[in-house]
Amino acid sequence: MKHLQVRDAKAELSALIAAAERGEPTTITKHGKPAAVLVPVEDAAKLYPHPEAPSFAEHLLAFPGGIEFERDRTPLRDIDL
Repeated sequence: MKHLQVRDAKAELSALIAAAERGEPTTITKHGKPAAVLVPVEDAAKLYPHPEAPSFAEHLLAFPGGIEFERDRTPLRDIDL
């Protein structure tokens, strides 16, 4: 794995992204200590899976229920036509 300081990583960002696309991770150091790792998207997805958001219909169907609503049957106001 390649190691670069932050200032060098800034100068070579395009090359580092191309390397990540080829599957080559890079460690970025700050003051000599590892601060971040640039990895391919597939590797990041394995580490941090992103749950798919449910559809609106699934969201409504997941409602636990227990609340019942009744229609207000009081008459509406009179309208002169």
